[in-house]
Amino acid sequence: MGLFGRPIRRSLTGTVVLLAAVAVGWPPQDAFAGHMQPLHEKKHDAKRQVEALEEQWRQAQLAGDVATMDKLLSDDYIGISMTGQVNTKIQQLDRMRTRKFVLTKLDLGEMQVKLVGSIAIVTSRAQVEGTNEGVAVQGTYRYTRVYQRLPSGVWKITSFEATRVPGSRDSGNRDAAAPKATASVPPDGPS
Repeated sequence: MGLFGRPIRRSLTGTVVLLAAVAVGWPPQDAFAGHMQPLHEKKHDAKRQVEALEEQWRQAQLAGDVATMDKLLSDDYIGISMTGQVNTKIQQLDRMRTRKFVLTKLDLGEMQVKLVGSIAIVTSRAQVEGTNEGVAVQGTYRYTRVYQRLPSGVWKITSFEATRVPGSRDSGNRDAAAPKATASVPPDGPS
C-alpha cells in the first residue's frame, strides 16, 4: 500500500503524467485567460462598456433613433423625466417616435460609473436644450441611469431619473414656461 491508500505504482504514474503535461505546456497558459482575468481589469472593461453605451444613448436621443433606443432599454424600463413624468419603455419610445420630447443639445460631463455585481449605476451632469411637448427645455441636470448586465453579457438600461440643478435655466416645466401672448397674435390665435 502506498500514498493515501493507493498503490504506489498508480500514484507515481499519475504524477509522472501530470508533470509531463505541464513540462510540454499543456494546457496552454491562455486557455483560462478569460476566467483568470483580475477583478480590477474586469471592472475596468465593464466601465468602458457602460461608458460606450452612454454615448450610444446620447447619440440616439439627439437623433431620435427609436431603433437604437429600443435595443438599449430593458423591457421593464422605468424612467422619471426632468418634469417628474414616469415612463415605461413603450411610453419612452412613443415620446421619441412622436417627437413629443426632442433634444437638440445634450452635453455630458462629470460621469461616474459604479459597478455592483451585474448592475452599473451611472451618474452624470447634462447640459440640455430642446422641447418637451412643444415647450422649450434648457438647463443643467443631474441624472442617474441604472444598467443591468443580462446573463448573455448584454447591458440594458433599467431605470433613469433626471433632476434639474438649482439655479440653471428653464426646467421645461409646462406651467413655468407657458407661452406669452404677443401684441400681434391674440392669446386665442389669429382670427
